[in-house]
Amino acid sequence: MKLNNLTRDIQFIQLILPKNEAEVTGVNIDSREVQPGDMFIAMRGTQVDGHKYIEAAQEKGAAVIVCETLPEQINPDVAYVKVVDTQAVAGKLATIFYGDPTSRLKLVGVTGTNGKTTIATLLYELFREMGHKCGLLSTVCNYIDGEAYPSTHTTPDVVSLNKLLGKMADEGCEYAFMEVSSHSLAQERIGGLRFAGGIFTNLTRDHMDFHKTMDEYLRCKKSFFDRLPSDAFAITNIDDKNGPVMVQNTRADIKKYSARGMGDYKGKIIETHLDGMLLEFNRIEFNTHLTGRFNVSNLLAIFAAAVELGKEPMEVLRLLSTMKPVSGRFETLHSKDGYSAIVDYAHTPDAIKNVLSTINEVLRGRGGVITVVGAGGNRDKGKRPLMAQEAVKASNRVIITSDNPRFEEPQDIINDMMAGLDDVQRKKVICIVDRKEAIKTACALAGKGDVVLVAGKGHENYQDVKGVKHHFDDKEVIKEIFMQ
Repeated sequence: MKLNNLTRDIQFIQLILPKNEAEVTGVNIDSREVQPGDMFIAMRGTQVDGHKYIEAAQEKGAAVIVCETLPEQINPDVAYVKVVDTQAVAGKLATIFYGDPTSRLKLVGVTGTNGKTTIATLLYELFREMGHKCGLLSTVCNYIDGEAYPSTHTTPDVVSLNKLLGKMADEGCEYAFMEVSSHSLAQERIGGLRFAGGIFTNLTRDHMDFHKTMDEYLRCKKSFFDRLPSDAFAITNIDDKNGPVMVQNTRADIKKYSARGMGDYKGKIIETHLDGMLLEFNRIEFNTHLTGRFNVSNLLAIFAAAVELGKEPMEVLRLLSTMKPVSGRFETLHSKDGYSAIVDYAHTPDAIKNVLSTINEVLRGRGGVITVVGAGGNRDKGKRPLMAQEAVKASNRVIITSDNPRFEEPQDIINDMMAGLDDVQRKKVICIVDRKEAIKTACALAGKGDVVLVAGKGHENYQDVKGVKHHFDDKEVIKEIFMQ
């Protein structure tokens, strides 16, 4: 692509052109991946400043450098585009290079603290069941009409994101469903994309290591809805106090959903058990394999989005009744000894509270709850004692263990969690650093009718220790114990 076509909508401070017209063959923000003819965008990240790698990118054959500060040595064979903020223009450049993919398919974004993966994934599966080619961008895995592309972040970097969306559009996908993280909003990773609709799930404490305050976290989430165009829809959860706030400045068509009160889409539980529920949505009854009040909200959001995208309500609910839980989201496994284990990604105080509330609501005192929980290292330390408190409040026994310790010592993280408990609460807790041993102990303590909740990692099949990802899968461990 010609440089002048690529930068046609970009405001720049200075443009230095080479002797020969620049032809751009790729876009990159990682100098290690630069190929001859690529445009390298030097972005200032939270860990690394891309300007330090301009020379490395040029050595690898970069034809164009987009930067905020020009290098001391100007290469006469390279074009330089100086801008105010490389992070702000990166999305636009990637979108143009990959053929403006969101003008060729309908993109729906899901944002909030909890529920993003379930909603995005089930929307993707629902629309594929309806015969549409679809794409999915999620924490668990990215998909282009059934073909998997491994996922490393909730929302990919701005170039990878546009590349994936461009491939979806090129392969005829009509819809794409995407988790939109607060990090991606703060870092302009979705800049240049056009959304057909947005969904807000809820807002509870998370990522305080990055955002520092809840007000800033809310502001980032809200900015997604502020940007939606007037012909898009904005679906919000009015059971969450922040639901109305999210859409107060949006130009999009606002639709509200509620599992407790009135809304455009409203639902209630008629019956519930560990393997599913009987629900009523907008006066239509249907069964689902999902369990929990939080999943009533998730299913309402899915129902609302599908109807707003033009689908017939009865058909939507018929198909939703056939769908299984998303990997690592309230997945139930039953042992031959009469107790059950539930694997869930819950890694915030509110998520742990919701999952345990669901389990206790189903059990109604007919069995005990043993919770295995840890907290991630090098992340928000303030939520650690809160997670322990929620686990102890709603469990008969709690085993505090390792999650992904990253570069922290596992015992230090456990100590932070224990600091939130008083002497009486501590008597209900066992601390076991080794996660596999913690799960084994929980299963050994369980009797007939009990439930073992293994929280925090869900779909993940690794443990991140000192920068190395070691294979570890909660479900594999549980199944191995069940076979013994």
